[in-house]
Amino acid sequence: MYIRSSRLSPRKPGELIKLFVAGSTARAAAEIVAVHSNTAATFFLRLRELIASKLPSFELSGEIEADESYFGGVRKGKRGRGAAGKVAVFGLLKRGGKVYTAIVPNAKASTLLPIIDEKVTPDSIVYTDTFQAFNALDVSAFHHRRINHINRIENFWNQAKRHLRRFNGSSLTG
Repeated sequence: MYIRSSRLSPRKPGELIKLFVAGSTARAAAEIVAVHSNTAATFFLRLRELIASKLPSFELSGEIEADESYFGGVRKGKRGRGAAGKVAVFGLLKRGGKVYTAIVPNAKASTLLPIIDEKVTPDSIVYTDTFQAFNALDVSAFHHRRINHINRIENFWNQAKRHLRRFNGSSLTG
């Protein structure tokens, strides 16, 4: 059995895990447990990576909503697509089911379509907005429907942004 060495006292990792599960920010957890904020942030990052590595892969089928959103950045200047300092995130939501999200380098068709091909089973109905990156879905193995507002996934983005707002500008991965 391998035991990872750590400079944290034996009780501190347990306390950090409890605070992680409770939804505390890394900064707040660092103050409570009396560790450096970078230590808590790294600990939380490694917990998220460990959790993500244990999640099973899944495919979405049936009625799927696809949309992109942008997180972070400053409020000044251009908003939405193309705004400085924003992170593009793509999401697929099965109506009444799971959500799959991925941080993407851009919202081009060449980036988004391979994700849809990998995660959505053929013959599913894919609902998108009128963003032109989704035009290629019209001639794909999916049934493509365009809607002005894709309510369920847009609601998911709003809830995610509201939840992340309390982390005061923390990066998505750190």
